[in-house]
Amino acid sequence: MTATHTMLDSSYSQDLVFFSILVAVLASYTALNMTSRVSQSKGRAAVLWLAGGAFAMGLGIWSMHFIGMLAFELPIALGYDLALTGLSLVAAIVSSAFALWLVSRPQLPWRHIVIGALLMGAGIASMHYIGMAAMKIMPGIHYHSGLVILSILIAVLASGAALWIAFRLRDSHQRAFFRKALASLVMGSAIIGMHYTGMAAAEFPEHSLCGALYTGLNTQWLATVVIIVTLAVFAIALVLSMLDAHAARLSASLHQAHDELLKLALHDSLTQLPNRLLFADRLEQRIQECRHSQRSFALLFLDLDGFKIINDAHGHHIGDQLLAQVAQRIKALLGANDNASRFGGDEFVLTLAPGDLAQSTEFAERLLASLAEPYAWEHHSLRVTASIGIAVYPQDGTSLHELTLNADAAMYHAKKRGRNDYYYFDSAMNANAHQQFLLQQELCHALARGEFSLLYQPKYDAREGKVVGAEALLRWHHPHHGAISPASFLPLAEKSRLIIAIGNWVLDEACRQMSQWRDAGHHDWSVAVNLSTIQLASPGLLEEVEACLHRHRLEARHLTLEITESTAMENAEESLVILNRLAQLGIGISIDDFGTGYSSLLYLKRFPACELKIDKGFVATLEQTSEDATIISAIIALGQALGMRIVAEGVETERQRALLTDLGCDTLQGYLLGKPMPAKQLLAHCTPLCQAPSPVAAH
Repeated sequence: MTATHTMLDSSYSQDLVFFSILVAVLASYTALNMTSRVSQSKGRAAVLWLAGGAFAMGLGIWSMHFIGMLAFELPIALGYDLALTGLSLVAAIVSSAFALWLVSRPQLPWRHIVIGALLMGAGIASMHYIGMAAMKIMPGIHYHSGLVILSILIAVLASGAALWIAFRLRDSHQRAFFRKALASLVMGSAIIGMHYTGMAAAEFPEHSLCGALYTGLNTQWLATVVIIVTLAVFAIALVLSMLDAHAARLSASLHQAHDELLKLALHDSLTQLPNRLLFADRLEQRIQECRHSQRSFALLFLDLDGFKIINDAHGHHIGDQLLAQVAQRIKALLGANDNASRFGGDEFVLTLAPGDLAQSTEFAERLLASLAEPYAWEHHSLRVTASIGIAVYPQDGTSLHELTLNADAAMYHAKKRGRNDYYYFDSAMNANAHQQFLLQQELCHALARGEFSLLYQPKYDAREGKVVGAEALLRWHHPHHGAISPASFLPLAEKSRLIIAIGNWVLDEACRQMSQWRDAGHHDWSVAVNLSTIQLASPGLLEEVEACLHRHRLEARHLTLEITESTAMENAEESLVILNRLAQLGIGISIDDFGTGYSSLLYLKRFPACELKIDKGFVATLEQTSEDATIISAIIALGQALGMRIVAEGVETERQRALLTDLGCDTLQGYLLGKPMPAKQLLAHCTPLCQAPSPVAAH
């Protein structure tokens, strides 16, 4: 700019002007980063970031101002008073500290922006004009009042814009660099505009002298020092800010990962419901609350009816989706104080908020109705129902174990009574549940204690009347309770999967006995062993069968494995693979209880079975109704068409024996011909029959 004829001519160093603009923009960017760190820190860290940020930001604004003044050139030598220059720096730092504190508040209403803009603008204007006074121009600087007012107005408006921008961008994460860079250009331009407007307002008389020339700071080297120090402070502040931001993001990521891991550890991954661990913790809190308030609550144990059939028929993927939908329907019915958990498989456990039995009953009815609604799948719909057992705190239990055990017993009672229903626990169920629990505990030790034995029921050729083998039947003789029915302990063995170890023992013992019978001259006999569903699905079944045959030097033709019709169809494709491998060894496959299940003729044709056993239910009424004779005749015709031997079990009368023989049965088995007996007794029993005339001919 050029002064009037009574004023000194002035000019600017273009290099220093450029650096002043650069410093203004960098100061603005540093300020935006500082606001992010101050607002996201707490306690002592927030105080340290506020102090450091105020120093870096204040130094930046002051440096821009000071470099701009150093860029100002007059025909006279210039210097700057140290005290006033320092005071202008303090004004800049105080203004910056106030600005950082203001934008770190949770809220920044417009009235606070206005007040803050006035105070901060006044501080920046003070910094500028104190810095101008530091030159100690004599007789004095003349100011153009209009431009002074305009510079102060620009300072206030720039401060207001800076406060608003800093507050809006303090939590910015996505594209934060570009937003802050653009905002820094705007803020820097406003600061530059204020400074150079203020400089334009100053006029220097023609005979002015600088009073700070010999007592103040020399301008020859001061510009370089200020630029280097300022840029160094900016660099340090920005690096620290970015490192702290990175550490904060890393900490946030670790916290998020921790929360996700904690959620995975405490929730079921399929249904997102709490797992046993979290449910147990919440139940314990509920028990403590109700213990103090002397209130009661209900625990519901829910099991889906027929879920395994759906799972096997449509695949595990559909089964998982069905479970997820079931969980959604359960959650939709839960109140604010209700809890639900998936315990595993298709079992869910719920606790309801404290209340009376009427509320629990109403909830159970709504739950059954909701779960029974069709489940949409592509162009089809699936239907599934549930059985629910209910235990009430405190009368039915005061712990998770007691409540779930008793609710489980009530749920099984609901299944036995027809399913798709709910039942409250009562003491009779408790007695039965406790008895079942004790029996299962005893069952765990029965094998090691040698309490199991095998009885053998002979099988006769229908026409020749000679023994062709025997079926091995498991018996348990408890040292205190005596003989325990297989109907009592076999379901428990399957539920606890002890049936695999017990079944392996039965296989080995039956093969050992068959080896002795073969050595006694019965080379055409075979021993039949029953396989459960769990055994058939066991991955080690094939190896175990081969090991038993090898251990007792027994040919595979001497062993027949019996599976029920329902077992064969439980998981038809997998069963087919296993049975084919067993048949390839030469082992006989027999389908037991035929006619009572739901077998598919398509699968039956593919099964490598060599024998069909007609269920004794048809045999028992054979003499009374002609319908059973028709059914048996159809089964025999089917078996013969598939190249199978036909075995009829449950033969108890001579009339049944004759009819079954006439209908075409190959083998007979029943109490008429021989009850289950020890192996030694079987040899004594069959010897005379083997030498006797044919029972059919005698008849």
